[in-house]
Amino acid sequence: MQQLDLQVIEQALKWSDEGQDVWLCTVLATFGSSPREPGSWLVATADGRHAGSLSGGCVEEDFLARLRDGVFSEPVSQLRYGEPDGPDGPRVRLPCGGLLDVLIERLSPGQPTRDHLVQLQQALTGHQPLLRRVSLDGTAAELHSDNGLGPRVESGPKGYWKLRVGPAARLIIAGISPVSEACAQFAQALGFEVIVCDPREEVLTDFSLPGITVKPILPSQYIADGHCHEATAIVALTHDPRIDDLAMMEAVRTGAFYIGVMGSMKTSRARAERLQRIGGLDEQQIARIHMPIGLNLGSKTPAEIALAVMADIVRVRKGTPRHEV
Repeated sequence: MQQLDLQVIEQALKWSDEGQDVWLCTVLATFGSSPREPGSWLVATADGRHAGSLSGGCVEEDFLARLRDGVFSEPVSQLRYGEPDGPDGPRVRLPCGGLLDVLIERLSPGQPTRDHLVQLQQALTGHQPLLRRVSLDGTAAELHSDNGLGPRVESGPKGYWKLRVGPAARLIIAGISPVSEACAQFAQALGFEVIVCDPREEVLTDFSLPGITVKPILPSQYIADGHCHEATAIVALTHDPRIDDLAMMEAVRTGAFYIGVMGSMKTSRARAERLQRIGGLDEQQIARIHMPIGLNLGSKTPAEIALAVMADIVRVRKGTPRHEV
C-alpha cells in the first residue's frame, strides 16, 4: 500500500511543478467494510486527472465531479461518504452500508508545497518517518519527526489531524525453516517487503516464494550492511544459534521497530545469557528482543507459530500494548 502512496506523492509533485493546484485527499476513518485503510491517499487536479484511491468507483467519481464543479475551493475541508440524506452529504451510499471520512487539502503550486511533497517522498522511500499535522482552520500542514509506530491517522484535541507517513514495512527473516516460509507468506499478504537471508546452500535449493527476496548471506552481515530502517522488523526462526544469535547481536544496533527470536522460555534464558557473555549486549539491548517471539496463542505448527509472530509484529507497529490484545 505504501508503494501506491509513493506513486500518489510523486504524481502530486509532478503536477505541482507544472504550476497546477492539486487536491490531496486522505482517508480519515472507515466504518464498515472498505478496501482502503485510514491514511490512504488520492491526489487530483481540477480537470479530473487523479492517482491513488479512496475506496472505489462511485466514491472517486462523485469526488471528481464535485471537484470539477469547484466545490473544494477552501485550503482544507472534510467530507463524509455514506450519508446521502444528511445535510450537505455526498450523493453516494456505499454498497457495504458503511461510512467513509475524507480529508481534502488544496495545495497551491510554489516552493512551500514542493518542499512539503519532497519531504513526504523521502519519508516513503526510507528516510525518517514523519508525522503530518493538518489543521482544519486551513493553516499550512506541519511536519514533525516520528518513530513510525501507532495508527496512521489520529485526531487531535483542537481541530487537527495527525497523519503518519513512512516507508513500506520491511521484514528481514534470519534463516530458512518451515516457520520462516509460513511467516514470509503471511507478511507478504500483509503488505510487508520480505527479505530472507541464509548462507546455507542445502536449504536455499528448495526455498522459492514468488515476490520474496532471498539473500544467500549471513543475516547478521545483511543487517550490519545497513538494510534496516525504522519500519523494519527482524525475526530469527531457525533454532540455530550460529544464525539466530549473530542476527540478534546486529539487530539491536539498528532502529528496527521489532526484533524477535524463536525458542522456549528455557532456550530464551540461555540465549540471553549467551548474548550478554559472548555478544557483549547490555540489559537494555536484551530487553529489545522479543524472546520467546510472538503472541502466546498456544501455537504448535509452523503456520500457527508464524501467525503468532506476525500478529505480534502488527500489534507493535500499530502501537497496541500487549495487555490490550
